[in-house]
Amino acid sequence: MANWTILNHTGKLSHEDLDQRALDALKEFPVEGALAVLKQFLESNLVIFSLNPYIGVMKTYRQKSRAGVVNSGSAPIHTKGPDEDRIREILDRTGYSLDVTTGQRKYGGPPPNWVGDAPGAGCEVIQLVKRYIWDLRLMMDPMSGLNRGYAFITFTNRDEAQEAVNQLNDFEIRKGKKLGVTISFNNHRLFVGNIPKNRDKEELMEEFTKHAPGLCEVIIYSSPDDKKKNRGFCFLEYDSHKAASLAKRRLGTGRIKVWSCDIIVDWADPQDEPDEYTMAKVRVLYCRNLTAQVTEDDLRDCFQEFGTVERVKKIKDYAFIHYEDREQAVQALDKLNGRDLCGAALEISLAKPPSDKKKKEDILRKREQRMMQAMAER
Repeated sequence: MANWTILNHTGKLSHEDLDQRALDALKEFPVEGALAVLKQFLESNLVIFSLNPYIGVMKTYRQKSRAGVVNSGSAPIHTKGPDEDRIREILDRTGYSLDVTTGQRKYGGPPPNWVGDAPGAGCEVIQLVKRYIWDLRLMMDPMSGLNRGYAFITFTNRDEAQEAVNQLNDFEIRKGKKLGVTISFNNHRLFVGNIPKNRDKEELMEEFTKHAPGLCEVIIYSSPDDKKKNRGFCFLEYDSHKAASLAKRRLGTGRIKVWSCDIIVDWADPQDEPDEYTMAKVRVLYCRNLTAQVTEDDLRDCFQEFGTVERVKKIKDYAFIHYEDREQAVQALDKLNGRDLCGAALEISLAKPPSDKKKKEDILRKREQRMMQAMAER
C-alpha cells in the first residue's frame, strides 16, 4: 500500500510500470527517500528508453547517501540527463537501440537487421571509432553522472576491430588530445600471490572453490629445486569474466586468509595470442616442468629421436627445443608430452614467437608496482 501511495505521488509511473525486482528494492526506502529516487529517475529522461536504469538509480542513491552527498530524506544531487531530442534523432536515424543503466550507456547490440550469432572474443575495442559496430558501451560514474573517459566498442568481426586499432590508436581527436585504442581482453584469470609453497593443485582448487563459484582450473608452477613445491603463487581460471570479477572482489578484501597467509590478488596479465598463420610456421617447442638434474644434453638426446635438433636452451625448469623442420617438432610434441624425464612429466607446447620486449617489460613493471602497493596497504 505504501508503494502504491508513492507511485501515485509521482503522477507519471503506475504500479504496472515496475517489475517485482524494482518493487522489492523500493520497500527498503523510507517514503521520503523513495520519492526522491522516483523524482530523480523521471527527471533524468531515462524513462524514454527503458525502465532498466530504475534499479541503478536506487543503487546510486544509496551510494551517495553513504558518502554524505544526500540526506536520507532529501532530494539527491544529480547532473542533468541526456538530451532527449538529440538521442531520439540518433536512434531514429541509425536504427540502433539504447539501453541505459547506472554504470553505462549501451548503444546497439545487435545492430539493425543483424542475422547470426553475437561476435566472439577479440572483437571488442576500447575507445571511440567511426565504423559499423555491433554495440558501443560508454562507461559512466554513478556518483557524478559523468562518463569515465572511456568506452567499449564491439565490432562484428575481429578484422574490423583490428583495423579500428590500426587506424585510430594515437589519433588526435582534438589538439593535444589523442585517442588510446586497443583490443579489449575479457579476462577470466586471476593472479594470486603469497600462497603456501607446500600446497598442490588439488588442495588449492578445494580451498579457492570455497570463496567464489565458477573456478575451472588452478595453474601452478613447480619450484626448480623441489617439484613437490609451488613457487608461492598461482593462477585461478574461471568460467567467465563475471565469475572472475566476483572472486577478485571477495579474495581481495584482505579479510580472507589462505592457510593463515595474507594473499595478494590481481588480474592476470593478458597474453598476446599469435594468429593461426604465425603459429603454423613455428618449429620450436617449449618444454617445462624440468627437474634440476635435467641437462641440455639430456634434452637433446630425448628430442632428437624425432628429427634434427638445431638448438637446445634450458632456463631453470623450462627449455626451448629448436627443430630443423616443423613436422618433426609436431611429432615430438605428440609423442613426448607427458613422458617422464628424470622424475617429472614433461609439459610441452609449441613456443609462441617472442613478443615486443618493451611491452613485456612495461607489463612486468606495472605488476610489480601493483604488488608493492597491495603490500603497503596491508
